[in-house]
Amino acid sequence: MADNRLIVALDVSSLSEMKQIVESLGNSVSYYKVGMELFYSAGEETIHYLQGQKKSIFLDLKLHDIPNTVAHGVSALTRLGVNLMTIHGQGGFLMMQAAVKAAKESAEKLGIPTPKLLAITVLTSFDDASWQDVGGQLPISNQVIRIAKLAKKAGMDGVVASPLEAKLIRDTCGDDFLIVTPGIRPSFAITNDQKRIATPANALDNGASKLVIGRPITQSTEPLEAVRLIVKEMEGINK
Repeated sequence: MADNRLIVALDVSSLSEMKQIVESLGNSVSYYKVGMELFYSAGEETIHYLQGQKKSIFLDLKLHDIPNTVAHGVSALTRLGVNLMTIHGQGGFLMMQAAVKAAKESAEKLGIPTPKLLAITVLTSFDDASWQDVGGQLPISNQVIRIAKLAKKAGMDGVVASPLEAKLIRDTCGDDFLIVTPGIRPSFAITNDQKRIATPANALDNGASKLVIGRPITQSTEPLEAVRLIVKEMEGINK
């Protein structure tokens, strides 16, 4: 049985590459992330294919604009019937509130489940030095908590955050708040360009709800074995 806390990132640029990954992993993975690279390259067909394979879908497009524009974008994407979508928390309370309202109204009109909306906090590629380069005044962890609290107030379902901040978010926002963590590197993998990272077990133990893992699986010479090892690392941590 697949562990639906594991989301495999399909960071490829074509439908054929995506299909190859999904087919190679078969029933071992039930949840996939479609990000900018794949969606902008292959469009809605990526979503339809995954739905045909009975997979859950995390659509990670990180919408960020004025509230009205984001609301219209969320309405348009809601019709695709995905499970999770991302909005940039840096867009502020009114933008997130507008996105929540748009998702609910669009889903109700279409008669489909409302997608869960996640606020992007601080990208895991940032460390303290690069954060200060873009004008970050607060420590990263403080900024993450500020956005998480604002997201919850706006009616968002959760956040995307580094596993290093997961425990702080869980303690602040409660058990029913989704925390989706990229920056996961299994014990057998290299870190690549991620700065704020943790192992699968550490992230879940710190309060993460779901883990997004890409290259350690999709660029492995033995992807099924990589999934097996990751799930083994996740075992024993309460769902």
